This record gives sequence, C-alpha cells and structure tokens, in this order.
Amino acid sequence: MSRRRVVVIGAGAAGSMAAIFAASAGADTLLLERTKDGGRKILISGGGRCNILPARLDESRFVTDSSPNTLRKIVRSWPLRDQVAFFERELGLRLVEEAESAKLFPASNRARDVRDGLLALARRRGAQLMMAALATDFAPEDGGWRVTLDGSPPLTADSVIVASGGLSVPSTGSDGAGLRILERLGHTVHRTYAALTPITSDPHPFAALAGISLPVSIVARDGERSASSAGGFLFTHHGYSGPAVLDVSHVMVRSRAEGDASGRLLIRWADLDAGDWERALRPDGARTVAGVIRRKLPERLAEALAVAAGVDPSRPLAQLRREERLRLIEMLVRGELPWTGDEGYRKAEVTGGGVNLAEVDPRTMESKIHPGLFLSGELLDAFGPIGGYNFLWAWATGRAAGLGAARHPGGDL
Repeated sequence: MSRRRVVVIGAGAAGSMAAIFAASAGADTLLLERTKDGGRKILISGGGRCNILPARLDESRFVTDSSPNTLRKIVRSWPLRDQVAFFERELGLRLVEEAESAKLFPASNRARDVRDGLLALARRRGAQLMMAALATDFAPEDGGWRVTLDGSPPLTADSVIVASGGLSVPSTGSDGAGLRILERLGHTVHRTYAALTPITSDPHPFAALAGISLPVSIVARDGERSASSAGGFLFTHHGYSGPAVLDVSHVMVRSRAEGDASGRLLIRWADLDAGDWERALRPDGARTVAGVIRRKLPERLAEALAVAAGVDPSRPLAQLRREERLRLIEMLVRGELPWTGDEGYRKAEVTGGGVNLAEVDPRTMESKIHPGLFLSGELLDAFGPIGGYNFLWAWATGRAAGLGAARHPGGDL
C-alpha cells in the first residue's frame, strides 16, 4: 500500500511544523523551500533570540476580519501548554520566561537553535527537504495536486500544504506569491497590509529624541477601528517604534491606506492619570514644570512635551496659569503624536489580512474550496501582538495542516 504523498511549500515556522506532523503521521513528506536555508524569519525574530511563544495567552489580542470564533477554534486546537511541552520534549529546547515582557525564549537565547531544531526533527521524522526550490504554482490535477517548480520538473502529490508566508520582510524570501495563487484558485483574500510595523512622521517634531525609550500606554483609533497597548516605546529618527507602537500600528496603516484622515495616536506617557498630574503640578516652592515631569520621564522628553503643550519647561509652578496646566496634563495623559506614514512591509513583523478563515476547516486547515489543499501560517487572515503570538499561530496551523494532510480521507493511510 502506497503512502500518501504530501508536499509542503515553505520551510518557515508553519511549514517546518507541518512537515514534522505530516511525516510523523506516516505521510511521504517533501518540504520545499525557496531559499537555501529556510526559516529566516525565525532567525531574525526576537533580536536573534526567537520569542517562541507568549508565557500567557489572551485570545482577544488576535486581529482578523474573519470570524473570531473560527480563529479561537484554530488557536485552541493546540493549547499553549502543549506547544511548550513539544518544544521542550521533542526539540530539547528548554524555554525561559522573560518576566518583564511575559515572553518565552529558548534558554540558549539562540534563534538558530529553534530553526535548526525544527528542520532536524522534520528529517528525523522522515520528511525530505528540498532547498533552493521555488514553487511557482500549484493546482489540482487528476484527483491530486501538481506543483510547478522554477527550473525543475513538476511534482505530483495527494495533498499540498501552503505555508509560503505573507508579504512582510521581503528580504527573507516572502513575496506573497502563495496568496496570489490562492486567490486565483478561488479563495477570498482579505485586503493585505503591513502589521506590527514602525510609524513615521515627516516632518518629525521629536527627531531630536531619537533613541529615547520608555514604557507607555498607547491608543490608536480611526473612524472604524481602535487598538490599545502598553509596553515599550522608542523614538526613532523617522518616527516611533517599540512593542507598544507596533501592536497598534495596523490601525494607522489601514487608516492611511483607506484615505481616512481620522487616524490618531494617543499616548499616556507615565503611570499617572489626570488627577495625579493635577496634584503633582500644584504650586510648591520654586519647583518648575520640567522639574516635576522629570520625576517620571526622561529629561529631554519632559522638556519636549512641555514645549509641545505650549508651556515653558522652566516656568515655576506658581506662575503656571490654569489653561496651561490643563494643556500640559492633556499632553501627558492623552498626548497626540503627529504621524504621516509607516515603514511598510520592509520592517513589518507580519502581514495583516489574508485568506478568509471561513474557507478553511479549523480542525485540519483544509480548504473548503479545494480538497487536498491545506493552508497555514501568515497567509491566513489573522495576526497577534508582539510577544510570540504569531509563532503560536504558525505552530498551531502548521501542526493542524500536517496532520490533516496526512490523514486526508482520499489517501491510503
């Protein structure tokens, strides 16, 4: 009896996991990768340390234009605790929580250990790897699938798993080709956009603050959407970055792309609310405006925010007029950041939008349009915040697709 043949397109996070589980379930598995080594986004993630997973999961932080219920079913198909156990037991990678960020990293702090471990496990489970192999097309043929390769003879398979990624960080090999092919095959692809990307401002009123970082609370909103986050904020030479900014950037990106001029970024610069600042700014001896704000914020930022509020930083509190104090408090608690654009896919962590989740079976990731076609990872319409959420999505969808493809009822297993 012949074994079911499964071709996996893409050896990134989702693809490598799909190959592991397809091969583990007994399928004759071939993993295709367009680059010479694969998993390049794994290698650059977490500053080269690879934030494998979140330490704790909040499902509500995922973003999708598809059914949130379907998204939850997919996420719950491989619970966080089971994913942690897989990496520690099957890959032998001890995971360590970074307490201040609630992120899980390999104890070695080496992203290469994650990438190499996944590919090595795929090989041990019986998968074949074919590097520098560019799949240019895939289509149903004679009850199975035909995969066209650039410069090589086409392949045939019982099932195809597409894990070719989205459009983010094109230097790693992501070009969105899989999305274009899936759309041509009849899948609904929700409009794609750069997500988790830095925001820019031109002119940049705070360019002199480049390099200053601090924890903030941030809200992004436009006429239809809103998102909030708390965490690290970084002034850059071109605008703003850091986890808090990246987490809400999709609102600004979509606002700009849709020509909606209502997009706003509002920042609370410290852990004080309006009442706290009101008390802190009461006249008290010879204290100055900047002297009070510096107790909570970096000196240059304190001065810049006072100036932005139209208040002289050196002014004694005793001379501060009521309307000036109110403007200053508004700036400190709900300060609006000027912005004009974003860094786009070049620096985006992930792609927003993608294949409508209603068109895949959440248990197996099989296409509801084409039997034997399985989808996983970034090309699906879902992404999460900074902190391992997008790897969790890749691991879960890759595993489900691998098992689904190997056990597809049309095969011999």
